[in-house]
Amino acid sequence: MTGPTGTPILIVDDHELVGSALALNLRAEGEDATFLPVRSAAAVLEHTRRVAPGLIVLDLDLGRDPEGNRIDGVRLVGPLCEAGWRVVVLSGSSDAGRVGAALDAGGFVFVPKNAPFPALLSAIREAHAGRSIMPPGRREQFIRLHRDREHERRDLHEKLGRLTQREREVLALLAGGKRAQSVADHFVVSLATVRTQIRAVLTKLEVGSQLEAVALYRKAAGI
Repeated sequence: MTGPTGTPILIVDDHELVGSALALNLRAEGEDATFLPVRSAAAVLEHTRRVAPGLIVLDLDLGRDPEGNRIDGVRLVGPLCEAGWRVVVLSGSSDAGRVGAALDAGGFVFVPKNAPFPALLSAIREAHAGRSIMPPGRREQFIRLHRDREHERRDLHEKLGRLTQREREVLALLAGGKRAQSVADHFVVSLATVRTQIRAVLTKLEVGSQLEAVALYRKAAGI
């Protein structure tokens, strides 16, 4: 049985209380709403392939699977959209880049998970009817932020890829708080050799100081 709009609603969330409450309230309004507990990314995709597509409310942060691997909802958006699902992106994270990535992958609308419960229900109902509650241009802002970050990330990794293995090792030690003399002692080479390697690192990374080089390394490593 389907509800007023004729298509099912699937709630995918690792918080059973939130998911069950949303499904229960939507069913009370006559919708065919189901809560799907999350075991793994593969299980989510397998379930959605076995049922007729409709609206899916997808939390981006889905906890961890039984093996301890993080389940990233962003990676599910593309396959779900390709399978015919309309995706409502739900997230309690303040990381606008991840939201932008989900929308860029085909997500229909973003709804903050910390929104008041009636607002969550209203946003889901509107999305089910094909209407977005996001302000004009807001979706494009999220996507643009994500694409800018991706461009910056690719540029950073391209620069780091110019370094030799030893230059990477030197930079890693510097990022760990070592001074040039300590790095020289670590590799049993002269201080002049290390300073030459540091200059090469700065040139290849296109920065003017060791502090900038270290900052780029930490950013790439997520430190």
